[in-house]
Amino acid sequence: MHIGDLAERTNTTPQTIRYYEQLGLLGPVQREGRKYRQYSEEAVARLEKIAMLKQLGLSLEQIRDVIDLYFEDATGIRGKRKVVEMLKKQRRETQEKIGSLQQFLHELDQNIARLEGLIRAIEAQEDDESSQ
Repeated sequence: MHIGDLAERTNTTPQTIRYYEQLGLLGPVQREGRKYRQYSEEAVARLEKIAMLKQLGLSLEQIRDVIDLYFEDATGIRGKRKVVEMLKKQRRETQEKIGSLQQFLHELDQNIARLEGLIRAIEAQEDDESSQ
């Protein structure tokens, strides 16, 4: 099938397909003569797998590291294990970021409280001076 047919079948664009080829996410493309790219059913399966992996939150770089595993192993178990490993790493990194953000939020709250206290003290002092 040609690139337009592949794009339509997989709900993507020809530009995206070309980009994925450049990144190595799609295998080598057959050419009809010198002009048209020809794609097999495997390209459909790969694009569908890429979309699914993107929905899991993997980057295109991560997908490039795992996509071939799904097509080398008929069960897909090697690919799934690698994805679980990647997702666990992302989870650990996210937990670390959350911890850092919670610390930052605590520091913001302290700074806000300190500045509001200073504002109240200055306003109280101005009220005392104006009432005299």
